[in-house]
Amino acid sequence: MTATSAAAPGTHPTGHPHVGVTATFVGMPKFPAAAREELANTTQRRNLAHATGIIRTKRAAVVDELDNWEELRLAAEAIKNRTLRHLDTYLEEFEAKATAAGATVHWARDAEEANRIVVDLVRAQNTDEVVKVKSMATQEIELNEALADAGIDAWETDLAELIVQLGDDWPSHILVPAIHRNRSEVREIFLRRMKEVGRPAPEDLTDEPKRLAEAARLHLREKFLRAKVGISGANFAIADTGSLVVVESEGNGRMCLTLPETLISVVGIEKVLPTWSDLEVFLQVLPRSSTGERENPYTSIWTGVTPGDGPQNVHIVLLDNNRSQVLADQVGRAALRCIRCSACLNVCPVYERAGGHAYGSVYPGPIGAILTPQLRGTSSKVDQSLPYASSLCGACFDVCPVRIPIPDILVHLRTRVVDEHRGGIPSAEAAAMKAGAWLFDDHRRLEKAQKAAEFSNRFFGNRTTIGALPWPMTGWASARDTPVPPAQTFRDWWKKERGQQDSTKGEQ
Repeated sequence: MTATSAAAPGTHPTGHPHVGVTATFVGMPKFPAAAREELANTTQRRNLAHATGIIRTKRAAVVDELDNWEELRLAAEAIKNRTLRHLDTYLEEFEAKATAAGATVHWARDAEEANRIVVDLVRAQNTDEVVKVKSMATQEIELNEALADAGIDAWETDLAELIVQLGDDWPSHILVPAIHRNRSEVREIFLRRMKEVGRPAPEDLTDEPKRLAEAARLHLREKFLRAKVGISGANFAIADTGSLVVVESEGNGRMCLTLPETLISVVGIEKVLPTWSDLEVFLQVLPRSSTGERENPYTSIWTGVTPGDGPQNVHIVLLDNNRSQVLADQVGRAALRCIRCSACLNVCPVYERAGGHAYGSVYPGPIGAILTPQLRGTSSKVDQSLPYASSLCGACFDVCPVRIPIPDILVHLRTRVVDEHRGGIPSAEAAAMKAGAWLFDDHRRLEKAQKAAEFSNRFFGNRTTIGALPWPMTGWASARDTPVPPAQTFRDWWKKERGQQDSTKGEQ
């Protein structure tokens, strides 16, 4: 069995509910409660501050090398916007080109359908294990748990994902899932768990990065060589060629994509790009924004089936899972531009201190705060609280390579949450704003209101402020002094002081 398959149905091995986008989150606390608990983990806070600081510095250095960085961001934004406007057309083109190249394309409306497709495909190969490339989409639909329920072992091969899996843990970062772990913790996990699921770690293993990487390499090599099925996601899907693209840093992805006889790729429908030339822009902005590299070490691109080279049985599962609903929201749809670079996490002061687990989703940080409530809905306490998991400082937008206006979408989602709580009844503020709009819409109404306020001044004597106001202004007056209405309006003052002067100028 896999390191995660021993858990009870519907729970993570730690006893917590699953943290994929499709989970029900029974008992999951609001973000403030979860964050308060995570803040008490001083080791995690220290690890996060150190790691995100290094990534921020590297990113800033390689971005500063380009004098057209903002033009690249604008180009990436424009390409994504064009794609989303004509998504149906590009998806159909991708399906046609991929099918012509020998791949089989499947369409999945939700997580349940996607998992069923993948499980059936694996069973058809008469195998009880698969090797996996790091994939946010498969985590989103909780594919590992679905495979485990079907008696199929899913082996994560990304080093950080391997650490998380062997440690019965949750990912806490989009790019570096085990960012909350330090080297000594990784050594302990390898010594304790590797022997239970495969080749054991060397008994003399130290916490040197080179030794830890060697232990992982030896442990995974036997799984790579015997696996019949590989499972991946994709960073990009190219419509005019039917190609899929995976970028990575370790080479484990290349092993999964080339050695097995069967390759199954689960791809969110928003990952499509219209043309091959569009890829040029994203291969410049993605590595710089994610790992702070000019170019990622491994870029794997495949188009269908190539006889005698690589997997001969290629399947692509195009995943919706509520993305169509997000697309229908004119404000929220910008979240679908995300290329999962994690730059917003690395600059977010909230994420750096609270960590990824507090967000209760596979998508943590600022992007998770806007993407998860849209994909999953706002029926649970944690999803209602995620749009508030931000100071709205705007640093996330400044670094986003596709210019997602995360602060604007956060405010948009906060409004949605508030409206849902009111059940369609206008708030006192909304009613007051509507009344104010009516008043200011006609100067005669405004003048009458000003005269009434001016007249009421005589009832306050020498006082300059009013005490507590009656409902519904009670809350407003509790935190500030309310001045008495002026004895003279600005309009009257202007006529008195400047009226004669203005009339004289008119005569000239």
